[in-house]
Amino acid sequence: MVLTLDDEKRMAIAQKLADLKAFQNFILRNDQRLINECPDQDVRDRLQNMLEDDQKNIGIIDTVIVQYGVQSEPHPGTNVFIEQFERMMSGNDLSFYHKLIHHELIKHGQAMSGIVIHKAAQKVGADIEVAISPLNTVNFEGRAHQEQLKGIMEQIGVREMTGQDADQGLWARVQDAIAAFSGIAGSVITQNTKKQDMNIQTLIRLDHNKVNTIFTEIGATNDPQKLQEYFGQLYKDLLAHAQAEEEVVYPNVRSFYGDDNTQELYDEQAEMKRMLDEIRAMDPNSVDAFKSKIKDLMGAVGDHIRQEESTMFAAIDRNCNDTQKEQMSTEFKSAKSKIQQHMTATV
Repeated sequence: MVLTLDDEKRMAIAQKLADLKAFQNFILRNDQRLINECPDQDVRDRLQNMLEDDQKNIGIIDTVIVQYGVQSEPHPGTNVFIEQFERMMSGNDLSFYHKLIHHELIKHGQAMSGIVIHKAAQKVGADIEVAISPLNTVNFEGRAHQEQLKGIMEQIGVREMTGQDADQGLWARVQDAIAAFSGIAGSVITQNTKKQDMNIQTLIRLDHNKVNTIFTEIGATNDPQKLQEYFGQLYKDLLAHAQAEEEVVYPNVRSFYGDDNTQELYDEQAEMKRMLDEIRAMDPNSVDAFKSKIKDLMGAVGDHIRQEESTMFAAIDRNCNDTQKEQMSTEFKSAKSKIQQHMTATV
């Protein structure tokens, strides 16, 4: 019998994503602390812009975790580390300049963690790489913020020591130019990604892309263990996606997409679930029979995807404004996350 297994590598990535979210929430709290303590209006404005970027980035990280589909808690050491930094950054032992130094270090660690997760995904599975691709935006923003913070630290450090503004030397001008360019470009990318993340069609399409990638991975292997692993992820992804659509999307579109069209989507997913359970009961060591059933499932899922991405998506565009699409997206992501958590608790 095929089980919905999470191998150690996938669980390790899930925990790193949970760490990333915990640190991002800490960064948000620290952004606000620095803004509140900042003695300079210009610096305060720069920090406020970073806070707004970081608020958008936590939404991207949440989306990535849901798309990844494997739930985890942060490493215990992560919580201890954050608690220690919370006490240090909220106390009075450090000057504002030294708090900026530690904030930049946290930003550096966050950016490196995102890069390492991306590189690890390349080694573990193409479906993982697809799911976490929006992290590239967060990584880019983190690097841009580091450059801006270096310029701010130069300014604040000289003021704390001399009471005067630093000369705008060559290094500082280069840093400011890099920060300005990176900040503008990163902000545009993040805003666009955030808008897409909040669009229900884009969230559904991300799920479809991941599922299609897993089908490709299954087609490329005859290793029974790999077939079991890939099907385990496919099983969970398709069930969570289908249930979230049935709880959120289909009831919302029925009034303008039509009873018959909407019922067809429900019926297609009922058949897909039947096929999933049939494959789950099979022995993956019977490779040819197993992959034959997978091929049948792929055809059924492909037909379903084509209908959603053509006629249903078009109907949503015709009948829903941006706010309604964003609300549907938020509800879909929340429902899917709860379903995944329930799956983790009951498997």
